[in-house]
Amino acid sequence: MTGFLFELTFLLAAPVWLLMIFAPHWRGTERIAASPLTVLPILTVWAVLAAPVLPELWTAVSSPDIDTFRDLTTLANGAAALWAQVIAWDLLLGQWMYREARRLSVPPLLMAPLLLLTILLSPIGLPLFLVVRATWAARRKQHPVPAPA
Repeated sequence: MTGFLFELTFLLAAPVWLLMIFAPHWRGTERIAASPLTVLPILTVWAVLAAPVLPELWTAVSSPDIDTFRDLTTLANGAAALWAQVIAWDLLLGQWMYREARRLSVPPLLMAPLLLLTILLSPIGLPLFLVVRATWAARRKQHPVPAPA
């Protein structure tokens, strides 16, 4: 069961990522990416995984040290719960990046690899996006887009 829930975690996030990468201009993508509710199914899986290891999880987060986290990750449910948490927060991060890119008119062909990198390694994807965001924000100040009449 734990293995299934581990795999389900990413499968629940994948449709949102696919929309942001492959259908960035679709109005439905904009509505979905604007909602923080996209992570609720993932957090439900997290709760199911975390419940059996709640004492160990609480110890790891309330008094963190490397050995406590190592012990938590040796438990199948502990590792899977941490994975679900990472997937949920990475998805929220990706949704924010998507919305910021749309606001600043960052081209989807530039955003697609950044979003993909964020899925895989968000500590690399986010800083790269922040550089792109700063660049596009500076461009907008130099070349303002006229408001529609």
